[in-house]
Amino acid sequence: MSTRRSTSRALASLHQMTCLDTGGPQLIQPLLQSMHQLIGFESGGYFYPGGDGELEAHMEDPGVAASVPEHFDPCILRSESQMFHNTLRQSSDIALHEYGPRTLSQMLRGTYPGLLRSDYYNVVMRPAGVGDWLCLALRTQQGQGIGMLFLFRPAGAQAFQHAEVEALARLEGHLARALQPGAFDADERDAHRQGLLIATLDARPLWICPEAEVLMPLAFGWRWRRGAELPAAVKALLQRLTPRPGVLPLPPYMDWCNAQGRFSLRAVRLAAALGHGEAVGVYITQHVARGVRLMSALNALRLPQRQYELAYWLARGLSESQIAQRMGISLNTVVYHRRQLYNRLGASHRIELLTKLGL
Repeated sequence: MSTRRSTSRALASLHQMTCLDTGGPQLIQPLLQSMHQLIGFESGGYFYPGGDGELEAHMEDPGVAASVPEHFDPCILRSESQMFHNTLRQSSDIALHEYGPRTLSQMLRGTYPGLLRSDYYNVVMRPAGVGDWLCLALRTQQGQGIGMLFLFRPAGAQAFQHAEVEALARLEGHLARALQPGAFDADERDAHRQGLLIATLDARPLWICPEAEVLMPLAFGWRWRRGAELPAAVKALLQRLTPRPGVLPLPPYMDWCNAQGRFSLRAVRLAAALGHGEAVGVYITQHVARGVRLMSALNALRLPQRQYELAYWLARGLSESQIAQRMGISLNTVVYHRRQLYNRLGASHRIELLTKLGL
């Protein structure tokens, strides 16, 4: 368990994230980083409705992420339903889970030795190094599913204790508010990086640049495997390049949002590729919300809570009187904390603050 000081710092960080103007699945990684100081878990994961309404998954650990495609295999889903009271097949399943944190043992239909003999354990959990978990279904105030949070521990580790379950329960409201999408969709986003993938018109991959090699798994997660078929969303995008009589064609571009940001994809016809007929270029660009970039920069500075919030609003362009209203403090208090912040960072004005934050 964490020390009292690190626990206080982690709680303050979680509170800060719920008070700012950035939210949605893109906050899951900074939230998990703060939670590591509160609950001892090996890695975290998050299932949530994606851009197409189907389940998306964000996993901290690459080994766990590699097991996600196996989780959605129909045979493995049948094994999961035999082992557990609740399963995750589609986004609507999130709201069907019970309220409050649930341990693996509470969700088991049978015994743990029985789980160890199951296909689900041997195909999904064991290769991922997962032996135990603590999960929490997050909902809106109206009861709609936001996402399903998992905290994983390896086989042989101590089971999650009652105090840890209670700690996660106390965070439920903060996590639901921070991860609920839609409230901050207007947040400005910066183009972060871009890549190119080349395929045939019938969606057979031909070539992918190194940047796109990085971006495709970020954008499509378990739906993308190097050398395999293109994800269904990309296939649908390519179909827009083929006109159909009497049908008004849709523009050959689309947006795809998940925990890694917003991805814009644009398809263009290319000159014929030798031996493959007509080729198509798919340009993929990752856009990251400025608020998320700002939070990442501030988290690295480990500022006191007041200075953290003040720095955030200063970087977002609010006046000092607007900041006083947002933070519920007097204008004089804002001026005092601004001086303390600038002294701490060696900045003399707002532009220098932005430079220090790499913005």
